[in-house]
Amino acid sequence: MKKIFIAEKPSVAKNIADKFNIKNRQDGYFEGEDYIITWAYGHLFQLYDSKDYNEAMSIWKMDNFPFIPDKFKYKAKEDVKKQVNIIKKLINREDVNEIISATDFDREGELISHEILTCLKATKPIKRILLNEWTPEEIEKGMRNLRNNIDMKPLQDAGMSRQLADWIIGINLTSVSTLKYRNGNNKIINIGRVLLPTLKIIYDRDKEIENFVTSTYYKLLATFNTNKNEFLEGVYYDENDNEKFDNEKTPDSLVSLIKGQKCKILNKEVERKKEKAPSLFNLSGLQGHITSKYNNWTSDKVLKVAQSLYENKYITYPRTDSVLLEESLKAKAERVLNVLKKGEPFEDKIKFSDSKKIFDNSKVESHSAIIPTYIIPKNLSPNESIVYTEIKNRFFMQFMPVAEYDETTLIIKALVDGLKGCFISKGKIEIVTGWKEIEKRDAKDVLLPEVNENDILSIEDVSIGKVVRKPPKPHTEKTLLKIMQTCGKSFKNDDDSNEIMESVLSGFSIGTSATRADTIKKLKDTGYVETKGKSLSCTSLGVSLIENFPVRQLLDLEYTGKLEKTLLDIEKGLCRKEDFLNTIKDFTINAVSLIKNDNSTLLLPASNNKKSTKPVVGKCPLCQGDIIENDKNFGCSNWKTGCKYAIWKNDKYIKTFGKKVTSTMVKKLLKDGKVEFNDLVSKKGTKYTAYLSYGLDKDTGFFSWKMEFKK
Repeated sequence: MKKIFIAEKPSVAKNIADKFNIKNRQDGYFEGEDYIITWAYGHLFQLYDSKDYNEAMSIWKMDNFPFIPDKFKYKAKEDVKKQVNIIKKLINREDVNEIISATDFDREGELISHEILTCLKATKPIKRILLNEWTPEEIEKGMRNLRNNIDMKPLQDAGMSRQLADWIIGINLTSVSTLKYRNGNNKIINIGRVLLPTLKIIYDRDKEIENFVTSTYYKLLATFNTNKNEFLEGVYYDENDNEKFDNEKTPDSLVSLIKGQKCKILNKEVERKKEKAPSLFNLSGLQGHITSKYNNWTSDKVLKVAQSLYENKYITYPRTDSVLLEESLKAKAERVLNVLKKGEPFEDKIKFSDSKKIFDNSKVESHSAIIPTYIIPKNLSPNESIVYTEIKNRFFMQFMPVAEYDETTLIIKALVDGLKGCFISKGKIEIVTGWKEIEKRDAKDVLLPEVNENDILSIEDVSIGKVVRKPPKPHTEKTLLKIMQTCGKSFKNDDDSNEIMESVLSGFSIGTSATRADTIKKLKDTGYVETKGKSLSCTSLGVSLIENFPVRQLLDLEYTGKLEKTLLDIEKGLCRKEDFLNTIKDFTINAVSLIKNDNSTLLLPASNNKKSTKPVVGKCPLCQGDIIENDKNFGCSNWKTGCKYAIWKNDKYIKTFGKKVTSTMVKKLLKDGKVEFNDLVSKKGTKYTAYLSYGLDKDTGFFSWKMEFKK
């Protein structure tokens, strides 16, 4: 008898097959003596569209909404039906006696597995393998600690609750909003429980910038000369420790009073300060770091590259909110450290430590921080190399000395009657480079002359510094991700402060680490947000939506944070899925009513009603959008919302046959699923006829042609 693994993707299935030395690959699965390993392509099933429940829903009418099915149903996605049938046959084979779910150990991975096993009506015993990385050793460990799949029910319920809530809110509010506000425009008004509060965060920052009133303040600056003709700078603080003066006259009145006068060093204090390394990366931290440091990176791109590294066994699970490691990982982390540090220029500075600042169970939720595995990467792409190197270096930093510097503070008193304030001069000297050696940061030392308390200095020069207060900076993906992670709470401390971790672990957030990148991408694709360099700002459509949308509750970060917290409670078994969904249904019914009865100004400018002059050649086989003939390709009209279907006019494969991609050919292909090519010539010079079809290759993720010879 055999056991069958169901992996989330082909690359993960291959990792499992490699572990068991299974080389026999069949169509859609690997098979060995004891195990069969098959795979999904992410979600193989999707919820019914509203029109699948009722044909009348295929036409959007106000009277059709709110629409909430009594029972939700699933259907196989069109482009993966072949794999669905393969899995169905495999799990029902007589020689298979157990199913092992091997999807990602998170809400979405559990949902993918649950959909497959439920929709295919699996009746055999189901086990769950829970891993944080896909290395051979971890797979072996996971096999020794298989869980009963029934133990995953809280996680399944949380995944389903998220999915159904987004469907109920999205379908109803998007449809009704589009009907209500489009004013003859063909624009879809996308509404979502995570989309709108995220847009509101960007809107609020835009308003802060717009309403900012520029102001100026002044500082009194002095240059001092020692008795050795050495110089240092100082800033004047009045008797209330204030160095900023709103009126230029105040510091100006002091210039003539102190210029050329003597002064005395009242106090000299040298303090040794330490700067610890930034914490390990969670997904939001990794995305923020890379999008900030490198050009032409988005959060979505970072996640895709990190996911590829994870599936290739080079890093641990990336979709985590934690910045620390479980205490059980100490031995593993030490091994990884010793393997990876070899040959590094700072190898001798890296020494393992089991510090509580690195390993702490109380600050880890589900998955530990992202770290490398012991497997040394080979043939990384340039993008993979960037992400991997940042993760590896951040890991190294945890085990290097703390950076140290001496900060010297001088309090200098001008020997002038009636002057109540003092000047303060500061210097900084790096003592221990520590973890900063990895980043090759140049130390910004500020050197002071060798002086002591009670030394007498002369005031060489006095000037007034003018400082213009600057408005807040627009949000970047880095700053936006941080606010989404903490549900709008701000903290004075750095990214790895206890306050921030406590906020993250509480469950109050906007979206999850797995969905935030997609939310930001969707804001851009829907035309609600635009980018200028690395800055994010609302478009006129985004502004209008925030200012006019009547369901104000959906713009409230606290409300959205509570929903996310409830999903986490379901995951922990503290809340019932049914109670959560009843709340969502009630909210949606009320929201639809608010939109229908809204008398506010239109969200969209009136359309000029000019139809596109680009010809439509057929329907997209992936999403049923229009396939439009463009200058260089035949592409789907829904490309802005993520559909990638396109056939290029200069397609190299078609050119090899001496043919061209024409509108007639594409029309035939879209209608029949294949197109006939006559008078093709083989290498031997023989003419033949063949059919060509075009679709998504699930193994590569790219569209490609397939040839079928005419019988």
